[in-house]
Amino acid sequence: MTTTIVKAADAAQFLSFVPRMLGYHPTRSLVVIPFHGSRTLGAMRIDLPDSASTAVDAIASTVIGMVCRLPEADGLATVAYTGASFAEHDGMPHRELAEALAGRADECGLRVVDALCVAADAWGSYLDPSCPDGGRPLADLAAVAPELAELPPPVGDQASGADLPAVDLAERERVGRALTALEAAVAVLCGPDAADAGRRGSPFSPTDTDSAETDPADTDPDGGVGLAEAGAAVTGDGTRIDPRALEAVCLLDDLPDLFEDALAWDLDAVDPYRAAALAWCLSRPSLRDVALVQWSGTMAHGDEAFDAQLRWENGEEYPTHLAMRMWGEGDRPDPGRLEAALHLVRRIAAAAPRGSRSGPLAMCAWLSWALGRSTHAEAYATWACEIEPEHGLSEIVLSFVHAGHLPDWAFRRPERP
Repeated sequence: MTTTIVKAADAAQFLSFVPRMLGYHPTRSLVVIPFHGSRTLGAMRIDLPDSASTAVDAIASTVIGMVCRLPEADGLATVAYTGASFAEHDGMPHRELAEALAGRADECGLRVVDALCVAADAWGSYLDPSCPDGGRPLADLAAVAPELAELPPPVGDQASGADLPAVDLAERERVGRALTALEAAVAVLCGPDAADAGRRGSPFSPTDTDSAETDPADTDPDGGVGLAEAGAAVTGDGTRIDPRALEAVCLLDDLPDLFEDALAWDLDAVDPYRAAALAWCLSRPSLRDVALVQWSGTMAHGDEAFDAQLRWENGEEYPTHLAMRMWGEGDRPDPGRLEAALHLVRRIAAAAPRGSRSGPLAMCAWLSWALGRSTHAEAYATWACEIEPEHGLSEIVLSFVHAGHLPDWAFRRPERP
């Protein structure tokens, strides 16, 4: 989380600041802003419960528990963004939730800086006894203080930006043909079983498996997919293998190198065979796990994860310090690296045929979750499960989101240089 000095003169100015801090206009949301003194420690957003919800105490306990995980937090402000109105509630909506949050905060020794509500027809503070029954005019929130003008204006709501990049039908067809040719090339050069390489399973999710019985590197003792003699570049029925597919198979000889190089691809002009190679890997749990560890760490971690995967498939324990990355524990990833990986896999998911999208979409979901964008993560994971029900990684991400589980590093401020 980033730290921003709050210079808002009053509650209205503070409310004009919150969407700029988030980067979007929250809707149907409870936004929680932890404080250390007069400084914010970022913001957390959860779905606002129904006004008639009987679970406000449980929600309040969860929210305050999240704030308590921030070592420096000594207070918080809350803002309920709702489509309900003051008029229909004869006063401020969601008061019961605000009171539950205040009570739980007091029990935990946290001060409530403010508790605000932005409704469909007005805004107000639950802590302001002078707030009119009909609330205060929303026009109060339109003014932007000079201190806040330097922050970029918010765009859309919390769901905005989850759409995949626009890819025309011709590109999807090229990637689809490249993927078909790549699978044929793998089968010819490495044996018929090698086309399913990497599907044996994931140490992160025992259910994320397939029926294949080959390791990701069955045909190469050095760990790569391996290549047969060049003269074998035809299928059993004599069909010639596309030379570009043969070249793409060579990329699979060193998966960490492929995953690292992919972060620097020009996403406006991705070669269809390279896109196919990456989509092929992300559709195979054991190979995808290597990418997950590497993109949330370093290339050295990718090398280690690849070796650990092979050892795990031979019955050895998977290293805990690698497995914990999946659950959001361990060293804080480089956000810029996660962003680059997310841009990459969104592009691959958009270009891949529908039947090959589940893996890239699941990686979109995990990377979004790792960056603290649970709304986007849920959208990608749900989309993947619509294509492939019970998709392992996607179901893991959905369980994180539905349980309100955030990465441990979300509660630790980045170290200063």
